[in-house]
Amino acid sequence: MTSVGSTALSARTGSDAWLQRDAARLRYRCEGSGANAIVFVHGWTLDLDMWEPQVAAFQSDYRVIRWDRRGSGFSIGRPSLDLDVGDAMALCGHLGVQRAVFVGMSQGARVVCGLAALAPGLVAGVVLDGAPDLRPDGSLTLQDMPLGRYRQLIATQGLDAFRAEWSQHPLARLRSGDTDAQRLVSTMLSRYSGADLAGDAPQPDHAPQSGDAPRLGDESQPGDASRPGNATRSDALLAALTMPALILNGEFDVQSRLDAGAALARALPHSHRVIVPHAGHLANLDNPMDYNRALRDFLTHHAVLSH
Repeated sequence: MTSVGSTALSARTGSDAWLQRDAARLRYRCEGSGANAIVFVHGWTLDLDMWEPQVAAFQSDYRVIRWDRRGSGFSIGRPSLDLDVGDAMALCGHLGVQRAVFVGMSQGARVVCGLAALAPGLVAGVVLDGAPDLRPDGSLTLQDMPLGRYRQLIATQGLDAFRAEWSQHPLARLRSGDTDAQRLVSTMLSRYSGADLAGDAPQPDHAPQSGDAPRLGDESQPGDASRPGNATRSDALLAALTMPALILNGEFDVQSRLDAGAALARALPHSHRVIVPHAGHLANLDNPMDYNRALRDFLTHHAVLSH
């Protein structure tokens, strides 16, 4: 099994920057100096530091951009998948990025799809890594996590009790025994605010962002925002993915996510699917060598970054 290695996970002190958005303050990093950009969107309870092995691998050839979504890492703001899409657009505008490949891990894949629907000219290609079932009325990943149990746990025993239980879930647990990777995942979880699971978590906005923008769902449903009754399963969400797409899963990802990846690959006409060996749901940390190889192949042969 490939080790992440301490070099790839070493802290880059002094590289944090901040973007103010309405009532939110977002931590981000922009590294590398290439002509083309990759924007990484992290999954639930994680933050931008999950992408350290990818920054190390790609910053010599690309601008590598990542941020802490609201309620995660060091960012402050009301957790919302719809607001995450706006944050991604604002960050790209702030950094002068006109076109990029967007990599969305797990819940972050939903943000990437929303971005493709709202600003298709910005999106040269998408990578959907361990994504939930994004198809209209898809139900493959509805039972992935006991969210009611987690809310109750936070309400009765506190956030640390939730963190301890969630850390043992297959969607949150590394298969790799690499101590640096284990420490990184633990550190990211310790920063997660729990705002989207708290009893006073805000309900989803009901006003659309624009006339044709698909709703991404209830931010109070973190693992898979697609729940019956939510306006999550818009045909526009997948219909917008006309650009090249890479569908990634770890070999040992949970079966529902493997099934969702296969279904997405069938649903998207311009997609390519890769199974990362010796990896679970956190494939980029379990096996960064093969993960990075798949991503580089996609960037080189499929995504068209330049106009």
